[in-house]
Amino acid sequence: MKKFAVTLLGLVLSVGLWAQQLDPVKWTYKVNETSDTEAELVFTAKLDAGWHLYSQYTSPEGPLPIDFVFEESSDYQRVGKVQEPKPHEEMDPVFGCVVKSFGGTVSFRQKIKKVSEKDFTVKGTFSYQLCNDGSCIAPEDRDFAFKVKGAVKAEAVAATGLSSEEEQLQQTEVEEEQEQPEETVVATREADNQSEKKSQSLLMIFLLAIGGGILTMFTPCVFPMIPMTVNFFMHSGDDKRKSRRQAWFFGFSIVFIFAVLGAVLALIFGPEALYFIGTHWIPNLIFFVVFFIFALSFFGLFEIKMPEKWINTSDEQADKGGWLAPFFIALTTVLVSFSCTGPILGAALVGLTTSSTDRWVSLITMLGFGIGFALPFTLLAMFPQALKNMKSGSWLNTVKVSFAFLELAFGLKFLQMADLYCNWGLLPRDIYLALWIVIFGMLGFYLLGKLRFKGDDEVKEIGTLRLFLAIADLAFVVWMIPGLWGAPLKSLSGFLPPQSSQEFDMERLVAENSGVSSEGTIQIGKLPANRKYADKLHVPLGFEAFFDLDEAKAFARQQDKPVFIDFTGKTCANCREMEHYVWTDPEVKRLLNEEFVMVSLFADENTIELPEDEWVVDAKGRTLKTLGRKNLNYQKTEFDMNAQPYYVIVNADGRVLTKENYKYDRDVKKFVAWLNEGIENYRK
Repeated sequence: MKKFAVTLLGLVLSVGLWAQQLDPVKWTYKVNETSDTEAELVFTAKLDAGWHLYSQYTSPEGPLPIDFVFEESSDYQRVGKVQEPKPHEEMDPVFGCVVKSFGGTVSFRQKIKKVSEKDFTVKGTFSYQLCNDGSCIAPEDRDFAFKVKGAVKAEAVAATGLSSEEEQLQQTEVEEEQEQPEETVVATREADNQSEKKSQSLLMIFLLAIGGGILTMFTPCVFPMIPMTVNFFMHSGDDKRKSRRQAWFFGFSIVFIFAVLGAVLALIFGPEALYFIGTHWIPNLIFFVVFFIFALSFFGLFEIKMPEKWINTSDEQADKGGWLAPFFIALTTVLVSFSCTGPILGAALVGLTTSSTDRWVSLITMLGFGIGFALPFTLLAMFPQALKNMKSGSWLNTVKVSFAFLELAFGLKFLQMADLYCNWGLLPRDIYLALWIVIFGMLGFYLLGKLRFKGDDEVKEIGTLRLFLAIADLAFVVWMIPGLWGAPLKSLSGFLPPQSSQEFDMERLVAENSGVSSEGTIQIGKLPANRKYADKLHVPLGFEAFFDLDEAKAFARQQDKPVFIDFTGKTCANCREMEHYVWTDPEVKRLLNEEFVMVSLFADENTIELPEDEWVVDAKGRTLKTLGRKNLNYQKTEFDMNAQPYYVIVNADGRVLTKENYKYDRDVKKFVAWLNEGIENYRK
């Protein structure tokens, strides 16, 4: 059941990302035979709504212009430059100059004079940049090939009796799939396949999104919010009708925040805003402080109360139908959940600025996800009202104190994410596990009545439910203990720091002293020891990787192997799950180690400063000076994706070798099939 749930979640998130496009433009090509000795080559771009490309004559300080390069040939001569229609001109505050752009459908024309009397082909390439309000794409250079009829002598015209005007009526439009090289034909077919996917039922997408939202309840960042929610509605008024209305408004607020405020945030600031909330050390440290304060309050050290003036105002607003308190509880819930859902939602929201069809798919996905996410919280918000009808007593305090232990344990999750981001070294994996073992051990003793807090009665008898909860808790503690010596603890992979941070790891010690992993199958030490950033960045034990793409490509060319690009993050919980559940499969491990050159590109590693000659400028003109920002910019510009984990297989020249890249999906068979697809295409 658990595997099915995770698979369903991966499917939902994949559906939500259908909107992304590597190149939201379709090119067609046509030859106009204007006379016996002249022709006109027409490049026509049909852009999706919201997207635009730039004039050949835009300012050098501005975005990348479209640029046409023709192969030299003795069969024809170009007459002038490529002609374009009048562009839209606008002062761009980002580039600080006037930008000339085109949207919708636009044609570029090149006149040529025929020299050869035989039919010939005009070949070349062109490059361009595409942007919308939320992102920019710089696709690979496109090849073009126009088949042109040879020059016609006057005698031939007289013999056929056709005037140049009549001959012009016989011209045929040359579509992209007929004239383009094989690579472009494949790209066109893939675009058609994507169109078929987008035509799938919006209702099914909506239902799957609801299921995905419900399943996120069990993610490391969302589940800990349950205690705070239950505690708030436990202490709401005795008016059942009013309490139910508050619970429903609480759920509506979550949907509103996800579907409206989240979309506005992404559209105004771009997906980087959501990514910042999910990965940066500042919001994660704030979340830890919030959890720690709530834990102390639940333990009875103090009671969190709003100022009396605020309470009175809130009550007055409640009487009028206003619901400030449930809204702010909902806002806190959504903000904390961004640590897990932020990168995913950021990637889905990229689709909001593409074509109208894509926009609907993304909006339906966001709305369904928000409803699914809010539904369990809404039911939990209503459930405490039923508890009010039960006999009150010390058990209510027991629930609160138990939640305090959970708040304390789960709050460490956010502290370790801030720690990983800043490389403080405060919470390596073994220290983190030791704290969890102590916290959950004390919870078990508390449930058995061996510990008492303020407000607790003496436990004279242990009820059946309490006993079984204590047994489950202490069994969990015993199960975690081997992790102190390096046991993988796969079920906790999304919560724990990476295995590489563990100070004492039995498997690593065996590997370092024997050159072979404890499984006896994976040799280590195949890659150069002096590769970039290998002293600061690490991959799971049993694997070796580069951390610089250029180094990996050079080594892959030397070894004649494809490159496996792992877009990952230090604070990425789903990355750890893929590594623990999928990478550890024997066949996956064999393929990754023997058939590929691996490179791990950390998108949140912003403590490593790049030398000036490696700085890059993004589509908005910003200079990126850290390794993480450079890697994230590469992922976004090349693959239109900003969520991790994300896997791509390329050859040493950077050509993608699979039909689709791989997102978060713990289906081992699917991952193996994808790896084999990359290997087979590389060998062709």
